Amino acid sequence: MFVILVYDVEQKSVAKALRTCRKYLYWVQNSVFEGEISEANLTKLKMELEKVINKEKDSVIIYRFRTTKYSLIEIIGIKKGGEENIL
Repeated sequence: MFVILVYDVEQKSVAKALRTCRKYLYWVQNSVFEGEISEANLTKLKMELEKVINKEKDSVIIYRFRTTKYSLIEIIGIKKGGEENIL
């Protein structure tokens, strides 16, 4: 499946959330990630994020798509992220 993940976390959790997400998805821009991911890896990602975030103050939103066949991505301005895997 293809997912887009966005988060809004407290400053003290940003670095940990970033590292966790980059293990599974491509960084697109500040607090935004995307990529193909298996159901098992998505479950792992969510479990790891639950250990990093404060559920009373932080937010993570995951948009799931079965396919990207009908999608179109437009970028206005500079392209921030990349498709390289860090880990």
